[in-house]
Amino acid sequence: MQAYLEAFRAALTSLAAHRMRSFLTTLGILIGTGSVIAVVSLVQGFSDSIKGQLSDLGGSTLTLRAVNDNENFRTGKINTITFDDIDVLRYRVAGVKDVAPLMVVQATGASYKGRTSSPQVQATTADYALVNNRYPEFGRFIVDSDDKGHRRVAVIGTDLRDELKMPKNPVGEYFMIGKEWFKVVGVMEKEGEVFGFSRDNYAIIPFDVGRAMMGNSNEPMIMASFTVANLGEVEAVRERVKRAVRASRKLVAEKDDDFKVEAADSVLKQFEKITGTATMVVAGVVGISLLVGGIGIMNIMLVSVTERTREIGILKALGATRRDILVQFLAEAGLLALLGGIIGIALGYGLALLISALVPGFPPAHVPLWVVIAAAGFSAMVGVLFGIMPASKAAGLDPIEALRYE
Repeated sequence: MQAYLEAFRAALTSLAAHRMRSFLTTLGILIGTGSVIAVVSLVQGFSDSIKGQLSDLGGSTLTLRAVNDNENFRTGKINTITFDDIDVLRYRVAGVKDVAPLMVVQATGASYKGRTSSPQVQATTADYALVNNRYPEFGRFIVDSDDKGHRRVAVIGTDLRDELKMPKNPVGEYFMIGKEWFKVVGVMEKEGEVFGFSRDNYAIIPFDVGRAMMGNSNEPMIMASFTVANLGEVEAVRERVKRAVRASRKLVAEKDDDFKVEAADSVLKQFEKITGTATMVVAGVVGISLLVGGIGIMNIMLVSVTERTREIGILKALGATRRDILVQFLAEAGLLALLGGIIGIALGYGLALLISALVPGFPPAHVPLWVVIAAAGFSAMVGVLFGIMPASKAAGLDPIEALRYE
């Protein structure tokens, strides 16, 4: 142990004696490690934010939506979920508990006391709050009697309230959506922004009111979230929904589904797979940077061996073994890479924090501890691997020839 501690001390002394050269040598490792930490921190922060939103939806929540490919968009034959599909889902599928259809209503903006805004107008039912676990901050959400009575009431987002300069609690205020008057009955909790885009500039109205506003001549874009009464029957209910919707849409046996029934956790798993793949791709690209940095370390260490040939000869003449010389030079190479990795981790995380602070609505950067440990360990390993050749060359020098070297 004493020999290893002495080798470590000697390595530190050697690096301190050539500070500038040591810094330039570690620059490749520093840049590579800093890059991977910065990107992973941003991806992880964004991933955690999305996971937090998706985790609010339980494992018993499913979503029915239409599927379109490039051919549909090219020909203009867009698949949509219809009102008949929603009725089938509500009344004809055993095991379905709460159904919350969501329809985007085409409206020419909103106005209040001379002020205007362009919110997204969504039409849904009372079950939406329960299914999606979203509730009002002020007032109430839409109730069944609003839908049945075709009441012109609305629940609004905080950004719409602020843009129209309504009171903080605007419950009871009247405003216009398009050319129709609506009464504010609630204000939803704030969701914030993603990449600078607001998720709070909207108005939610009763589903049948939105249906009447759209008329029969339009094909609205509808999706539906619904819950399963028994968590253990999720897959069985999914299959029943598929069969019922296929029958509603009159799809023949040989024709593929033009819709999807997805579980909330499947969306989460798909997102985790995408972010995991992105992280691996970034790690592979940065691995090339670390490879270049390792080659730089090997090059400088070979130069160092040549410069210190007489020193190596003296050490061997005084009794230093081949292993002692090998350990000292490996320690120098490992320390160079480790120091570059540690500085790169700090700079990369700092850069990620700066980017997340400058980009409006971007989630806070987050880097898992295992990534930090892996980055530091991999950096040190790169240094040791690329230091083996120079260390072997130093350890293999003949002491007599080394002492003669000028």
